[in-house]
Amino acid sequence: MSRYRENICRLCRVERTKLFLKGNKCLTEKCPVERRPYAPGEHGRARRRILGYGIQLREKQKLKRYYGMSEKQFRLFFDRAERRRGITGENLLSMLERRLDNVVFIIGFSHSRIHARQLISHGHIRVNDRKVSISSYLVDEGDVISLSEKSLKYEYFKALVTANKDKTVPGWLEVDWDTIKGRVISLPTREDITLPIKEHLVVELYSK
Repeated sequence: MSRYRENICRLCRVERTKLFLKGNKCLTEKCPVERRPYAPGEHGRARRRILGYGIQLREKQKLKRYYGMSEKQFRLFFDRAERRRGITGENLLSMLERRLDNVVFIIGFSHSRIHARQLISHGHIRVNDRKVSISSYLVDEGDVISLSEKSLKYEYFKALVTANKDKTVPGWLEVDWDTIKGRVISLPTREDITLPIKEHLVVELYSK
């Protein structure tokens, strides 16, 4: 895990764009993209032209790292998206957005997706008042996400809630900070996902 944490922001520097892999840190001057706005390594400042397979691979790596998934996990999601009706790339993005660890992060119940996975595995998160300990769990329309009653008694979570009350959430979600609960209003569409990704390149990569 330590190697993963050290390397996840390398991708941001390669892409020269913020993927918010380290949560709120990406909003400060400590963000690696702000401190070193070029790719890592000895030749990081050199301009290299990448074509064909390289472009497709980088898009896949970007998407995989953004949601913090292994290659095996990502491929399973792609296969499930491919079997569904509709456009495969949009199906994939919608499913990735609906992952519980992603939802916990974007509604403001955690500092990052890594932190969200830790909270889920430790039993702090409830979906429809039932404990869910699987980060890849897909939320559905009408689901209610909340912190456990025991967790809300800790000062740590109280401070977290206070810090994130003004956080903007996408239109397919809503948060009631009085009850500290989030709700899935509808399933996410392509228009709801602002991640700078060209999903058709990922589909092309796996279609070879």
